[in-house]
Amino acid sequence: MEEFQSSRRRQAQEDLGLTTQKEQNAINRSLEKEERRKAKKEARRWEIMDSSSYQLAHGIAKCMDKYFLDPILGFFLPGIGDALTSVLVAPFIYVSAVKIRSLSLTLAVIFNTLVDVLLGMIPFFIGDIVDIFNRSYLKNARLIDGFVNDDKAVIEEVNRKAVWMGILIAILCYLIYLMVQLVIKVGEWIGSAWDSVMGMF
Repeated sequence: MEEFQSSRRRQAQEDLGLTTQKEQNAINRSLEKEERRKAKKEARRWEIMDSSSYQLAHGIAKCMDKYFLDPILGFFLPGIGDALTSVLVAPFIYVSAVKIRSLSLTLAVIFNTLVDVLLGMIPFFIGDIVDIFNRSYLKNARLIDGFVNDDKAVIEEVNRKAVWMGILIAILCYLIYLMVQLVIKVGEWIGSAWDSVMGMF
């Protein structure tokens, strides 16, 4: 009989939205745990944003893409500008791989950089013109910010494309190799044509 009354009492409490002290304590513990998790996540976010590598990555993105230093270097220093692009991506990779610890984000950063390198290698200054519109540094900075600020849309999109990014990175590496061979041949052809013209005088 007591069990029946206890069961009825619990049912009545549930119907009225009341909970027992034990259940309330469990709810309070869950809420506290969630608050601690959120506070830890927020502290981690600020730690990443205050890091020198994060600040450097955003500074590079601003200089190279907003102030068009990337296409300018490619125009005045062919080849060297593209090599510099590969070096300046290091802070972006460091933030994504070490600070944020996301393989999918790191793959996306590498993919964007390789696309930029490949486009920048197109001969006769076409690559430098394309570089003005590609802006891979700003793309990478936005992806990193998406992860740091817990932007679900950005995170889901990057995670969804991770496998394809890995495959495309391998393809891009091969295409860059072919482009290097092409640039060398074009350079040799221009050199021999120049020698022929100069030999006529």
